[in-house]
This record gives sequence, C-alpha cells and structure tokens, in this order.
Amino acid sequence: MTNTPNLQSADSATIEELTEIIGELEQYRQRLVADTMKMAQKAKITKKQTMANLEPSLAQIDANLEALRQRLETASSGN
Repeated sequence: MTNTPNLQSADSATIEELTEIIGELEQYRQRLVADTMKMAQKAKITKKQTMANLEPSLAQIDANLEALRQRLETASSGN
C-alpha cells in the first residue's frame, strides 16, 4: 500500500485538507479494487481469491479512513 496519502501529515491538517485526504483515499480504495479485479479476471483468478488477497490492504485503508473521519469530526466540532 505504497500509494496511500501520508497520514502523518494529517496531524496538522485543516478541515479542508482532511476532507481532501479522505476523498483521495476513498478514490484510491475504489481504484485498487477495480484495477485488481480487472487484472485478476485477465489472469483467470476467482473473485473470491482476489478479494481474500486484497482484504488486508482494504482493512488497513478502511481503518485509516475511519481514523481520518474521526479526526475530521473532532476538528469540525471544535470550530
């Protein structure tokens, strides 16, 4: 998962920056699934096997998204 935004920089991010980071990470997740499924189909790998291989990466992305959303909620309620 080398293409995900650097979450360290989110520590001092503004509300706008957090929103942008969340959007980019959501797009990355969607692109990762779509591209991987396309390649798996070409390689004749089952969807079940492909998703099983993707699951650890997706879980990490989802955890990062949740942390960013909580940070955004905290920042929004602080204003």
